[in-house]
Amino acid sequence: MADISTTTIRASFATREAAKLAIERLVQQHGVSRPDIFVQAVGEQNTAGTAASGGDVARPDGARDDAALQGKIEVSVDITTNQIPAVQRSFGDAGATRVSGR
Repeated sequence: MADISTTTIRASFATREAAKLAIERLVQQHGVSRPDIFVQAVGEQNTAGTAASGGDVARPDGARDDAALQGKIEVSVDITTNQIPAVQRSFGDAGATRVSGR
């Protein structure tokens, strides 16, 4: 009989870009439903991560200095226990700085 119990896996990311990549991998490669994926700041302040990425990096007319780089971004996902190894690998491949389970 297959184990269909669920667990929550959390991962921290330094950039919004890495968090978005992880989310897309969860949806496209692992078939995770978007309502089972949660995104939040690790701390209490609004944040776009700890490092500039995407539209926040230097541009020809100069670097933006208004990005909310107040802390890491956490992505958590509710998955079946048999998905744990693949999801942990995907988080790591997307640039997670920390991955943990509940």
